[in-house]
Amino acid sequence: MDIGIDPNIIELGVVTVSWHGVIMALAMIVGVLLTLRSAKGSGIAEEAIYSAIIWAIVLGLLGARAVHILDNLDYYTCYPGKIIAFWDGGLAWYGGLIGGVLAVVVCARIKRFSLWRFADAAAPALIIGLAIGRIGCTINGDACGTSTSLPWSVTYTHPGALVPRGMWGVATHPAPIYEIIWDLAIVATLWRLRGKIRPEGSLFLISMAMYSFGRFFISWVRAEPEVLGPLHQAHIFSLVLFIAATALLAYRKVQSV
Repeated sequence: MDIGIDPNIIELGVVTVSWHGVIMALAMIVGVLLTLRSAKGSGIAEEAIYSAIIWAIVLGLLGARAVHILDNLDYYTCYPGKIIAFWDGGLAWYGGLIGGVLAVVVCARIKRFSLWRFADAAAPALIIGLAIGRIGCTINGDACGTSTSLPWSVTYTHPGALVPRGMWGVATHPAPIYEIIWDLAIVATLWRLRGKIRPEGSLFLISMAMYSFGRFFISWVRAEPEVLGPLHQAHIFSLVLFIAATALLAYRKVQSV
């Protein structure tokens, strides 16, 4: 399948409206609405919920952009003006997770609400938002896969596609679509477990363990630089998150008995 869509919808002077930016905004809106709906039944004050969500979005975007820039430092050293152009694509999900979690932890301490209860309420929305965001990645090519001859490969043919150097016009794995499929499987699992699993925080930890497990394998077909032997940066983040989530889940299960 050829993807020849212009990543940019329209240019208004110095402002560019991109598909990635529009879909990212949609993903955040859906995620916020779903989190609000779930969290309102959790006994957490509405004002605290709004504060946590706002700060999670702000620090999440900053963290996502910072990790992406560090991962592509050579490019941004040559084009420093692109550092703030996050709407064009280039947000590392693990960086966003770190920033968002940090924001909620601080808010939970200040507003005195249950961190784990909020995390469970936000878990399905977080994964659904990620799946929606990957639609933007599929369009603009910033999460390009490695070359393949499989019949479901995708080829980026628009000159504005954000594929790595040398990958334009090459048949590649549809890595973002693989992730969308995996994300939907996670959401289905969370939906079945919702309200049936204890202690608080288990739903969130399961979502993190499942996502990192799938992302580790999907990263093998992502066109990303190797940072430790054959491992990409995402491999390392995935391993750390999987071990941390499963260990914490087991610990909390034992403590709750």
